[in-house]
Amino acid sequence: MPRIAALPDHLVNQIAAGEVVERPANALKEIVENSIDAGATQIDVELEGGGIRFLRVADNGAGIHADDIELALHRHATSKIKTLNDLEHVASMGFRGEGLASIASVSRLTLTSRQDGSAHGYCVKAEDGKLSAPAAAAHPVGTTVEVAELFFNTPARRKFLKSENTEYAHCATMLERLALAHPQIAFSLKRDGKTVFKYPVQSLDERIAAVVGADFQTASLEIDSGNGTLRLYGAIAKPTFAKGKTDKQFCFVNHRFVRDKVMLHAVKQAYRDVLHNALTPAFVLFLDLPPEAVDVNVHPTKTEIRFRDSQQVHQLVFHTLNKALAATRADRTESVSNAGGVLHEMMGIRPSENAGNDGLNNDEPVPTTEAVSDGLIPTPAPAQSSFGGFAQSANPYGKTAPAPYAAARAPQQRSLTLRESRAALETYAALYQKTDGEDLELKQFEQARFGSVQLPSDASTTLSDHPNNETETPPLGFAIAQLLGIYILAQAEGSLLLVDMHAAAERVNYEKMKNQRKHLGSLQSQHLLIPVTFAATHEECAALADHADALKTYGLEVSDMGGNTLAVRAVPAMLGKSDVAALARDVLHELAQTGSSQTVEARENQILATMSCHGSVRAGRQLTIPEMNALLRDMERTPRSNQCNHGRPTWVKLTLKELDALFLRGQ
Repeated sequence: MPRIAALPDHLVNQIAAGEVVERPANALKEIVENSIDAGATQIDVELEGGGIRFLRVADNGAGIHADDIELALHRHATSKIKTLNDLEHVASMGFRGEGLASIASVSRLTLTSRQDGSAHGYCVKAEDGKLSAPAAAAHPVGTTVEVAELFFNTPARRKFLKSENTEYAHCATMLERLALAHPQIAFSLKRDGKTVFKYPVQSLDERIAAVVGADFQTASLEIDSGNGTLRLYGAIAKPTFAKGKTDKQFCFVNHRFVRDKVMLHAVKQAYRDVLHNALTPAFVLFLDLPPEAVDVNVHPTKTEIRFRDSQQVHQLVFHTLNKALAATRADRTESVSNAGGVLHEMMGIRPSENAGNDGLNNDEPVPTTEAVSDGLIPTPAPAQSSFGGFAQSANPYGKTAPAPYAAARAPQQRSLTLRESRAALETYAALYQKTDGEDLELKQFEQARFGSVQLPSDASTTLSDHPNNETETPPLGFAIAQLLGIYILAQAEGSLLLVDMHAAAERVNYEKMKNQRKHLGSLQSQHLLIPVTFAATHEECAALADHADALKTYGLEVSDMGGNTLAVRAVPAMLGKSDVAALARDVLHELAQTGSSQTVEARENQILATMSCHGSVRAGRQLTIPEMNALLRDMERTPRSNQCNHGRPTWVKLTLKELDALFLRGQ
């Protein structure tokens, strides 16, 4: 066995570089964060070869003192902390003092800086960890760091790098994150001599639109909430904007980009009722809290953190987002805010691309005469062309395809009788007439529709919230007709609306059932005749010991049998037929991770969602005009009514301007 010997400083720096500088993007992050800490208001970045061949960062910050410029490239040399107490209260982006030293040990680095009041700047060079003596150099106030031939002296590390295009993409993403967190700083990026972007000093909203995209900004909900020491603000996308990728998810804690499980879990929980399971939400969240309440000294990359009170953070994020998403209903926000995109799809999509979808929910049968027992929607005979067979329709590509299903089986809309038309008008007059006092009949009507339990004050309105003048129109307007047994056609002020009646009814019924359950009080438990036992991990046993009382509030009674064996003795009555052991494991795991659990509520909501789906109006059922209008009014007062339980939009709006564009009016 060889004798123990101290490693040379150069080798120590190269080992440290393996953790701090994984790729050019990490080197860029370390240098730009130093510029931010220096108080720069302009940061310019240049890349060549994806940052592998050359990387340059120039700022107009405070600069480095002439006597300290050589020390800046030594390991664990920093101006940001001096004691352990400083480390616990660190508010700067960097603090370890090993970033520049690690980069210098695996590259050819040049550091040039000048402070305000100095006659000239100073320059120091490092190659393979060897430093040159500081020399005078012409330089404006600020600092410039140039990194050439990254990993030139560690060829094994360089082989693990990806292509120049891939490494550039990582660098651009890293710089965009930093720019998003600091809108008060101007950023620019050049790639191989060509300008990629220039962000001037902007407001936060302008920077979000510039980095994340104007489409996100248009379809976003602004949030700002706090509880004294914590503040959460930023923007979250409407559920109908969600995509299948996670490239538009940004979490910042004290303006530092992080990947934190607690915050991401809270976001996921907030979107659970309004987002399709195949999609991911888009958001830009900023959490400000005292530096001592978060530990950023977990990993050299500083993207992993630990909260002192993770449960408090989880509750703040969840409740703030849940409240904002509950307001996504017809009388407060739009549903699908991309009517232009809808029009493009209407004009450009081929019929064959729409086949098999037919605008139906996946769980609904295609209405036929066999499926509709009352025979109100007959299936017409296929249209015959002059050449025999099915009618053909031309598509934008000059080819022919079978006519869309709507033309093949459009149901006949029965015209209203005079008596029904008068009844509908009388209904409108009764609902929206001016009243001086309380309308007892209207109150009874509300109780009949919503039951004895009223909706929460922050997510409900009464009909008196809507204009009670006959000359004014509710947000979703009034129903005109039913289309294809699936959609409600409604006319609002200056716009035409299409409502998916099944999806809308599903959301309305789901929210009513959830609200009624909430007001029943604590969850009722069902004691098991034979307790269910299962082998638990050490973490699950510890979670049970710490959160035994919390489990009872969820309707779960779990006891420790010893020997890492847990026994479930009672479960929520609603979940009596579920996998008891799996349910207990999920709750314990969630309690251990976040300090709170919503697994039971989520399982119950799944049952309620299924019940509301099967109990809602189905495609193919013919509604009367008053029934359609009653559904529209329900949507206007129901939380999250812009999406069904599966995250699909419930209605879209086409303005008069967009309809005119379809027919080239005014052009």
